[in-house]
Amino acid sequence: MLDVDLSQPLWMLLTFVGLGWICARRLAVDPRPIATLLIYIIAPLTFFRGLVLGGPSVDYLLLTAALFALASAICLAVSYLARPFFAPQEASLLAFSAGTGNTGYFGLPIAMVLLPPEGVTQYLFCLLGITLFEFSVGYYISARGQFSVRQSLTKIVRLPLIYAFIAALIVAGLELPVPGTVLEGLDYFKYCYTVLGMMIIGMTLGRVSMRAIDSRFIIACVAARYVLWPLVSLLAVLALQASIGISPQFAMVLLLLGVVPMAANVVVVAIELNIRPEKGAIAVLLTTLAAPLLIPLYLSALLTLSGLQ
Repeated sequence: MLDVDLSQPLWMLLTFVGLGWICARRLAVDPRPIATLLIYIIAPLTFFRGLVLGGPSVDYLLLTAALFALASAICLAVSYLARPFFAPQEASLLAFSAGTGNTGYFGLPIAMVLLPPEGVTQYLFCLLGITLFEFSVGYYISARGQFSVRQSLTKIVRLPLIYAFIAALIVAGLELPVPGTVLEGLDYFKYCYTVLGMMIIGMTLGRVSMRAIDSRFIIACVAARYVLWPLVSLLAVLALQASIGISPQFAMVLLLLGVVPMAANVVVVAIELNIRPEKGAIAVLLTTLAAPLLIPLYLSALLTLSGLQ
């Protein structure tokens, strides 16, 4: 089933990280306004377009709800376990990173290579659940590392992605027409979403000193991403196969969600909230650098264990 060469798209994504590093080191580009653009403009418009075109059905929205619940559960569990071992800011950032992965900037281009159109749509609605987690529960847990409950909730209310999700559901549910020129214009944002999302990792790394390296934090992040998530995704596939039965295509969707590197949004949110973005950037870079080697190996092993290869 895994007979596609992933090396080119994987290395291209890493090239965007390198370009971001050059921008920070040579052009002194500040990643903060770019993080703000991603959170408040580019991500909401990208997902609004994807949802409108995907035609959210009850089955698709169940995928969104299931991944939202799973990501939230993992985040809350890691938050509880990390508190005795890490300072509040590090614990909150670790919990946020554990609940998500680079399913959008990194995983979506890979999904478009591996999956047919129906599979890409399924992936998109799973991705939406994880993204909603990032900008609701995950954002709240991150903010609670240094803000009060009221301040944290106020920050969530201001996030436009939640409103973009609601607006897309209304448009799709009422079958309101969206002009073709509008959808064509919104199409450009999906390219900005991937390119800037990966470049911001490099921009943050370009401002990092060796003192920012925290081996305990990095090991915990890597374990959550490349040990916990692959195991959870495999168990989910096996459980669904043994109960209701799922297609190989949807099994691939779930397995891919489990093997992507750490989320670039760990850096984006950390910059926006000013909670040690340099620590998150180093961990994100390490898992992203390992991705070209690990993703094909992980997918092959997980497909074999699940009986799909």
